Amino acid sequence: MARGDEPGTWCGQCGLALADGDHAVCERRGELDPPRFCVHCARRMKVQVTPAAWTATCVAHGSVERATWG
Repeated sequence: MARGDEPGTWCGQCGLALADGDHAVCERRGELDPPRFCVHCARRMKVQVTPAAWTATCVAHGSVERATWG
């Protein structure tokens, strides 16, 4: 089973295939915002944001967590 933080074929911000079009805006948004879609299956993820970190969870591929500081 793939882990949620491994590279995938779908955009984590808009949910579309990375091969379809330009995702420059999504890449810029991803610098500050957590992913909203799983990069492995394009499912909408459950996202929890706290002052210290964010966690995005796909029911099939697990969770990705990043600290918001540093």
